[in-house]
Amino acid sequence: MSVSFDLTGRSIVITGGLGQLGRQFASALLKGGANVAILDCAVGKDASDELGVDNRVLLIETDVTNKASVQEALALVIDRFGVPYGLINNAALDSPPGAPAEENGPFETYPEASFDRIMEVNVKGSFLCCQVFGAAMAEAGNGSIVNISSTYGVGSPCQDMYEYRRQRGETFFKPVAYSVSKSAVLNLTRYLATYWGEKGVRVNTLTFGGVSNNQEQAFLDEYSRRVPVRRMADEDEYNGAVVYLMSDESSYMTGSNMVIDGGWTAW
Repeated sequence: MSVSFDLTGRSIVITGGLGQLGRQFASALLKGGANVAILDCAVGKDASDELGVDNRVLLIETDVTNKASVQEALALVIDRFGVPYGLINNAALDSPPGAPAEENGPFETYPEASFDRIMEVNVKGSFLCCQVFGAAMAEAGNGSIVNISSTYGVGSPCQDMYEYRRQRGETFFKPVAYSVSKSAVLNLTRYLATYWGEKGVRVNTLTFGGVSNNQEQAFLDEYSRRVPVRRMADEDEYNGAVVYLMSDESSYMTGSNMVIDGGWTAW
């Protein structure tokens, strides 16, 4: 049996590439031999030293909600690595547990501005990056796009998981915008998979469960008891799926949604 996840010579773009998961994806792809272009809204200090192979890393400050900014990023990628083979739409916003009270309040009073801000990045940002980078891939005749979704995009947030917060006097509900945005990503994938199928561009969704990131113990306890494996994901546990979808081993896979959630959606 011959199985190859070799990515040597492939150039892959990661949006939100300096975030918790973006850094993990970059490291894994570099280990597989790929060149990696990291797009992020605030590049700041050069992160290539951390990734260890700066000649194969390109950092580009990019606003994924601005088409001109995305087009400029494409031009820089092509100048350095040629037309990219892969795009991972990882950039996303959510309302974190410590967000202002109005963002984590009841649906009836959820701020319109918060909804717009999250949809702008999570949906429009993915759309624009697919439009710009995907068009270049289609013209080149091959490529792989991965859109990142969430279990909250295939099912509603479990609001009773946050009852511990309400019991201590807080008004807290998991907001609506993140779920709506991640659900939209699923059909963006399906649309583009059928649209670009004949041009050699594959488009798939990765749907992830929650990732451990120094959350308070009460939350970890509530989350873990709702997952068959009884814990949140470690930040490196999605890397294998990303490498797979960027390799030839997934050559017949498009329009699919790969769910990796510790069994959350099995119940």
